[in-house]
Amino acid sequence: MSQLKTSNTTLFFNTRDELIKVKLDKVAYFEADANYCHLYFINGAKATLLTSLVNIEKLISDEFKEDAQYFIRIGKKHIINSRFIFQINIQRQRLSLTDFNSPIVFDLSISKEALKNLKQLYTDKGQWK
Repeated sequence: MSQLKTSNTTLFFNTRDELIKVKLDKVAYFEADANYCHLYFINGAKATLLTSLVNIEKLISDEFKEDAQYFIRIGKKHIINSRFIFQINIQRQRLSLTDFNSPIVFDLSISKEALKNLKQLYTDKGQWK
């Protein structure tokens, strides 16, 4: 699968049979699944990319420097868009993401340690991104 950067916030993933348009500001999170990466948009749409989470992480940090600050790697399985963090619940091991414009809330199961680190990131800064 090849990726093509088309603007400051848009990517196209191109395969022989498919073209997927990814607007980074609309991505809620990425989730690893072996050699695939599931992509969840804040409106509930989902896509599967034939690439690893490591490649997605590198692509965002290398090509989208302005937006890279919003994408946080959480453990081995997730990269989240911090603009959509609604709740960090360490005890329940849940991270909730929403944009407050739709009824969709993504509840992710995340390890306690990763959630503690995420919460600490925000409490150290004294503000949410």
